[in-house]
Amino acid sequence: MVIVGDAFARPMLEALNDAKRADRAYDITSLKQITSSGVMWSREVKQGLLEHHDMTLLDAMGSTEGGMGSSVATRDEPADTAKFKLQPGVKVFDDNDQEIEPGSGEVGKLATSGLVPLGYYKDPEKSAATFRTVDGTRYSFPGDFATVEIDGSITLLGRGSNCINTAGEKVYPEEVEEALKKHPAVDDCLVVGVEDDRFGQRIVALASLREGEQTDDAALIDFSREHLAGYKLPKQVLLLDEVRRAPNGKADYKWARQTAESQLNIPSN
Repeated sequence: MVIVGDAFARPMLEALNDAKRADRAYDITSLKQITSSGVMWSREVKQGLLEHHDMTLLDAMGSTEGGMGSSVATRDEPADTAKFKLQPGVKVFDDNDQEIEPGSGEVGKLATSGLVPLGYYKDPEKSAATFRTVDGTRYSFPGDFATVEIDGSITLLGRGSNCINTAGEKVYPEEVEEALKKHPAVDDCLVVGVEDDRFGQRIVALASLREGEQTDDAALIDFSREHLAGYKLPKQVLLLDEVRRAPNGKADYKWARQTAESQLNIPSN
């Protein structure tokens, strides 16, 4: 089965849980593997699926510009959220095109070599920024940021284009989203930065709740303190009936930003 991260996996897990509680559990013994890419697939959801059936969960990290890494989870070997083993030829570079030292905690850009495209059609500026040569090797830099662990694996932080600059700190929306989605009442969540006179940008979360659940923005912000540093906390949480995503399950940050600006009466750029 091929899915798109938690956007697909969470509803699947809920359906499996509901069926089991109703004593009409689905027979999924023929399912050998679930493969996902494109959206964060959290450890908690993976573990929930594995409780229903012993199978392989393959979390693939890649982009249109090339594949980069993967994470495999089984009952015997669970996998942490956003932790990936890099494919050969994939590296993480800092702003000076120096490789990030494993275990340093420094943030760098992911780059993949090998089958690197010639460029974007009729877009030389974007081509020059994305496809570059470092120490004689041509790489694709899709825009993903990560840290390198001591064992050489990476923790994926997210796309630089979605990064929120707040009070001089960089915050990646995916980390805040995952923290809020740990709350039992939250069904889905997207996080954006909106203009703020004091912070430059302030972090705003848009969240939808599971059917029958109730909570408020203050409770969700307090909950996120258990999982996030103080500067990463959302300043506001807007509760909506639905968090909109693209038909393929990927985040629609353009919609999220426009919705946040509209609800908070912030003029659009």
